Amino acid sequence: MRVVGLMSGTSYDAIDAAAADLSLDGDTLVLTPLGMISTAYDDDLRADLAGALPPAGADLATVCRLDTRIGRAFAAAAARADEELCDGRADLVASHGQTVFHWAEDGRVHGTLQIGEAAWIAEATGRPVVSGFRTRDVAAGGQGAPLVSIVDVMWLRGRPGVPVALNLGGIGNVTVWPGGAAGTGGAPLAFDTGPANALIDAAVTALAQRHAGGEARTMDVDGALAARGTVHPALLRRLLADPYYARPAPKTTGKELFHLPYLRAALDSCEPLSVEDVVATLTRLTARTVADAIRPFGATEVIVSGGGTRNPVLMDRLREELGGAGALGAPGAGGCVVRSSDELGLPAGEKEAYAFAVLGWLTAHGLPGTVPSCTGARHASVLGSITPGGPGLRLPRPPETAPVRLRIGGGPGAARPVHRR
Repeated sequence: MRVVGLMSGTSYDAIDAAAADLSLDGDTLVLTPLGMISTAYDDDLRADLAGALPPAGADLATVCRLDTRIGRAFAAAAARADEELCDGRADLVASHGQTVFHWAEDGRVHGTLQIGEAAWIAEATGRPVVSGFRTRDVAAGGQGAPLVSIVDVMWLRGRPGVPVALNLGGIGNVTVWPGGAAGTGGAPLAFDTGPANALIDAAVTALAQRHAGGEARTMDVDGALAARGTVHPALLRRLLADPYYARPAPKTTGKELFHLPYLRAALDSCEPLSVEDVVATLTRLTARTVADAIRPFGATEVIVSGGGTRNPVLMDRLREELGGAGALGAPGAGGCVVRSSDELGLPAGEKEAYAFAVLGWLTAHGLPGTVPSCTGARHASVLGSITPGGPGLRLPRPPETAPVRLRIGGGPGAARPVHRR
């Protein structure tokens, strides 16, 4: 089955559309990447979305308009991916949509909202669309995240030691496979570690108003600001004191908590700082909280994906926190190897979009898309809703053996097109 996975994360800067061939080989799901296109939200849509997200308020008219505009943007990305990556032969589209609210209180998730109406995608492509993945897990008592955990568990299964998959998006999340190859370490776990790029991006957007070319900044490109700054110990201590970090897994969070007013409140407690020092402190915060979350498991390998991998300063700080200052892929003093998912054949910037292609495949085949020990749900669930694409809907027959492993086809480093617009 050829599936297009659509993803826009908590940084809401672009829609990633990754196409994959997915096939079963015994108990192994083989994912052969076909490439990815990345389409930036236009400036007006991104500004309107940012203006409606918490802690700002939004009326229902605004939500309706955003739902339609984002749905049309996702539809255009899906149609383009079908044509350019699948030769117009995609079988299915799996759309994560755009998260606009994750209702978490007192360690429980009560609801979650992703917008970007799937009907626009189905109409534009003529393909069936799986969407609304998170809500069923929440209804079953789960956190609704990290949903990539089932893909990570399948992917990490059989690797030696204690492997950990880490995604550095707006929010950081990890999947820990404590059993390693022997499978003796207990059930896998997954949870959000806290902010990855969310607070860094907020600081850059608000504090570093303009660079030399006059274009507004929205991120610390190549870690340049952090590299010039110095960590402010008092600010770091204040941020590390947030009770979220001490909560037990499973747990999830988002920009409902880690947003610009949250950062401004922390900055008000210390003397004025340069943007470089603020960003350096936030970069250390991300590395420290991720490492603190991973360290108790005795991780032997951390496989990193997400936009944060493009920030060399963040990656250096992460290696330092995990006990080694060697090059990416070299073991630290504690024996923990930090490597990019690219080394294992899954491009770091594309992993989440491919993960939702897998989730769509599972749903289309009537298979659960969650691991209860990872999301905290009472049971595993078949995720999402299906919007028919054409005049009829024909789904594949469920396989006799559900896959428990994931193998990346094409071999590590295989050439795949990546198009950005």
